[in-house]
Order: sequence, then structure tokens, then C-alpha cells
Amino acid sequence: MAEQRTGRITGTGSCVPDLCITNERLSEVVDTSDAWIYSRTGIHRRRIAADETVADLAAEAAKSAMEKAKILPEEIDLLLVATCSGEMLFPGTACQVQARIGAVRAAAFDMNAACSGFLFALGTAWAYLKSGLYEKILVIGAEKLSRLLDWGDRSTCVLFGDGAGAVVLEADGKGIMGMVQHADGNKGQVLTCPEGHETAGSSNPFLRKTERIPNISSLEMEGQEVFKFAVKQVPRCIEEVLAQTGTAKEEIRYYILHQANSRILSGAAKRLQEPEGKFPMNMEEYGNTSAASIPLLLDELNREGKLQRGDKLVLSGFGAGLTWGALLLEW
Repeated sequence: MAEQRTGRITGTGSCVPDLCITNERLSEVVDTSDAWIYSRTGIHRRRIAADETVADLAAEAAKSAMEKAKILPEEIDLLLVATCSGEMLFPGTACQVQARIGAVRAAAFDMNAACSGFLFALGTAWAYLKSGLYEKILVIGAEKLSRLLDWGDRSTCVLFGDGAGAVVLEADGKGIMGMVQHADGNKGQVLTCPEGHETAGSSNPFLRKTERIPNISSLEMEGQEVFKFAVKQVPRCIEEVLAQTGTAKEEIRYYILHQANSRILSGAAKRLQEPEGKFPMNMEEYGNTSAASIPLLLDELNREGKLQRGDKLVLSGFGAGLTWGALLLEW
């Protein structure tokens, strides 16, 4: 019997802005401290885009992933960008990236599932590959959340950062093994970002005055509700995808979760009765980069040589919508 067609990650890439804002620097513009932020979130620093756009970050991450996969832009059949913070309603960020990298054959479109976006885009790419419609797909998670923040609200502005991560997914007999996806729109009000209110929020204090533009909207979050949702639903969906694929927890090398808060990841590890060492974290350096967080961490692990062919990984994302899910793959 012929091996079933799936999708394998053959290259990873990432890009973060140059401007690094520490907790100490943030405390100069809002009533907070490094100890207060780190004890509650696990975050010490984040990157903030000054001159870079979402498309800029996405394009650089894409180039890095293609270089790692040893493929040319013209070989890409489909280009997906997961983002909730693109500067333009249209053309989409994916089409901007397509033009910048020269992926002239690729279809391109954006997906928005907030912090779950990359995971959902990867699942979409997997479905295209399994159908036989495409052979090589570029999947990118990219965000510039700094433009959506109220920089006077210490409950949210301390959490987020900007960045992008990308993977090349190619048709193969091994790779993605299973996926589960969920949404609950009835609870969507706990994490929102209304669009079009020019007076909402406050301008980014870390940009030069000539560059500052009042936010068109500002992110609003009921932090405790989001925390309780994530700690409960993430372990459930991970167990669901393990059951779906007949995989034991002992077989998993790493659980690569959306990097929102170190306490959420610790809580998930405890509920799954798995060691925290299997839950790598990098939010200390980058904060919550929404759809970019999973591919950023994946690229970091890959380039540090911590991923070996045959390793089984669980990817899990959760965020606004509410949306959440998990994906199991063999590296």
C-alpha cells in the first residue's frame, strides 16, 4: 500500500525587530516593574517594530525558511500569512510578501485566528497537501501588536511583542499526523480589539514623536478569564490529538505551545502530568507575539539543533475568538 500523503516541515525561519524594550524601560512610561511583570508572565523583554511593517517581518522570516529548506521562491505553490495586525485591510499581507520574495507562482491569502492563527494556517496547508492540490506551501505567522496596544494600560501593554516566524511545508509520506481545532464565539468578548476608533488607546511611546500615530484601536482583555480558559482547554485538546493518533505522551519530545504566559504553560504541564522541560519557552525574550510565537520558537529550537528527524512534537495555540487547537507532527 502506498504511503499516505501528508506534509513535512523542511525549513524554518524567523525575524524580530531591532528595537528591544526591557521591563525596566517599560516602567518609565507605565506604572509597573520588572519584578511585577516577570512574576506574573515570565517576560523580561519584547521587540517593538519601529520602521518595520508586518509584511517586512513576514518576508524576512519567509526568506530564512526557504533558505533552510533549500527551495526557491518560484517553487512555492501557496503562501499563507496568519496575522491579526496587518497595516492594510487589502491587499493582504500574504500578497505583499509574495511580491517581496518573488513567489510568482503562489496563490496567497491571509488568515486571522489571532494567537491560534499559525496553528490554523498550518492545518489549512496540511489539508491542501493531502488533497494533492499543492506540493510546497509557505506558512507564516507575523504580528505587529504594538500598533494595537493602549500603552497606558499596564495589564496588556506589558504582555505583547512584534515578530514573525515561518515554515516551509512540503508533501511527504511523514510529517503532520493529526490535528484538532475548536472555537467558542460565545466567549469572544474576553479578548477583543475593536477596529476604527481613532481616539482609542495611546500612541507608542517608544517611537520618535514624528513617527507616532494614534492607535486605530486598542486590545482589551479579561486576563483572568483568558488564563482559566487556556489552562483548561490546552491540555484537553492536546490529549484529544494524542488519542486521535494513538500516540502516548511518553513519545512526545516537545510540546511547543503559544508563548502567552509562563504560568499557563506550567499549568498545562501539570495537568498533563508531563515535565516542564518538555515545554520550551522563549516569551522571556519576545513576550506574546500572537500568531508568530509558535513558529518563532520552532525556528529557535531547529537552529539550536534541538530537533531531530523522527522527533514527535505537539503544537498548540489558543487565543481570541475564542480559538484553540493542537497539532501532532513527526519532525
